[in-house]
Amino acid sequence: MKKAIVIGATGGTGAAITEELVKRGVETIAFGRSRQKLEQLKSSLGNPKHLKLAVGDAFRTDDIVNASTEADTMFHCANVPYHEMEAKLIPLGEAVLQAADQLALKVVVIDGIYPYGRRQMERVTEEHPKQPHTRKGKVRLAYENMLFSGRWSRAQIMIVRLPDYYGPTANQASYLGSTLEAIAAGKLAFHIGNMHVPREFIYLPDAAAMIVELAKRDNTYGQNWNIPGSGLLSGNEIVRIAKRASGSSKPVIPLGRIGLSLLGLSSPVMKEVVEMLYLTEEPLILSGAKYEKAIGPIRATSHEQAITKTIHALQKRLRADM
Repeated sequence: MKKAIVIGATGGTGAAITEELVKRGVETIAFGRSRQKLEQLKSSLGNPKHLKLAVGDAFRTDDIVNASTEADTMFHCANVPYHEMEAKLIPLGEAVLQAADQLALKVVVIDGIYPYGRRQMERVTEEHPKQPHTRKGKVRLAYENMLFSGRWSRAQIMIVRLPDYYGPTANQASYLGSTLEAIAAGKLAFHIGNMHVPREFIYLPDAAAMIVELAKRDNTYGQNWNIPGSGLLSGNEIVRIAKRASGSSKPVIPLGRIGLSLLGLSSPVMKEVVEMLYLTEEPLILSGAKYEKAIGPIRATSHEQAITKTIHALQKRLRADM
């Protein structure tokens, strides 16, 4: 990998992958819709000379082609809001893949665990049946089928699947993003789903490092890869660690089906979260066996350390914005 382009570089996963590539000295193009957000990202990374910015619309193939000068690898991290997934996810993927196919790029698509449906293994491998029972899970499975449909004769594609994530770059598109932001700011916070059941989460800098390791190798494409987190954690444990790191004593209110449904009256995104609450009650845990065999040890920062780092980074950002 000599030069990479990150589509959706200012989002949670995109910013983490951009940072990892820059740390490794890889020439990188950060692609996004907002010049201001791209400039903020570059500034936060110390304005490295080997990071270029490209403003464009990921739904426009020509914008991506024009931005991908001499790139050999593409990280597709752009996403759509929950309530627009059925209408926009596949058109977004098609626009990105058309550009990648035209340029004969390697493509790393970042996705989640929804296509698996309910857990049928203690540790979910890449061979786990894909039997989604939710609308969003079915859309995500159709998305995978489009990616591996054979339509793309020149692009080489892999899908990397992550559990729910958190980290300094995570935003409100993640389950924990807004929760940790509120705790860092010393404000009343909400937590989506069951607070007592331990679940799998991944720290985004860990995920980014492992994703880049996969992207470097020629024999990893044409496949799915699961990237697990560093152990299970309940909502109560997350809140305990985050409050201790922030010094906040403000309450954190859990949101279940009734609360989310009420919020959904004014927020389409919250309304769409309801059908995914099964994952907070019947956690799906990813196996990293395939990654370990092909690449090496799973990178796993302890949740105690990772949440503390996240809170401190968010507080530093809040102070800078004052």
